[in-house]
Amino acid sequence: MFAYLLLLVAVLTRVLPHAGWMNFTAVGGALLYFGARRSWREMIAPLAVLIATDYYLTVFVYHYAFRWQWYAMTWAWYVAAMALGQILLKSRTTVVRAGAAALLGPTSFFLLSNYAVWVGGMYPHTLGGLGACYVAALPFYRNDLISTAVVVGVAFGVPVLVRRLSAAQGNPALAGK
Repeated sequence: MFAYLLLLVAVLTRVLPHAGWMNFTAVGGALLYFGARRSWREMIAPLAVLIATDYYLTVFVYHYAFRWQWYAMTWAWYVAAMALGQILLKSRTTVVRAGAAALLGPTSFFLLSNYAVWVGGMYPHTLGGLGACYVAALPFYRNDLISTAVVVGVAFGVPVLVRRLSAAQGNPALAGK
C-alpha cells in the first residue's frame, strides 16, 4: 500500500505549484520503490498515472499541444526506473544498493532526456550543442539527484529505523538499560 501512497506523493510533487524547485519531485524515488516492492503486473498503474500527469501538465498547465512522441523516452524511463528498483532493491536492500539506485535513476534520466532534447532540435546538432544541452540541465539534474536520494532514504530507511528502535525497546541490552 505504501508504494501507491508514494506514487500519489510523486504526482502531487509534480502538479502542485512549486516554482523555483526545478524538478524537485518524488517521481524517481517513488518509481524505484514501486519496482522494489510491487510485482511486474502492477507496474502498469504508475506508468498510466504518470502518463496522465504528463498529459495534464502539458495541455492544462503549460498550454502546449500534446505529442506522445515527445514523451516516449520519458515513459520508457519510467519503466526502466521501476525495473532498476526491481533489479537492485527487491531481493536485497542495502545502503549501497539504495545509494546506487538513487544515483543511477536520476543519472539515466538526465542522460536520456537531454539527449532526446538535443536530438529534437532545441540545440544545434553539434558536439557543442550537445554539451550546451547537458550544461543547461545541470540544475535540474542536481535537484533530481537530491529529491531521489531523499525519497529513497525515507522510503527504505524509515522502516529499518523503526524495526531497530522496536527491537531495542524489546531488548533491554540493546536499549542500554
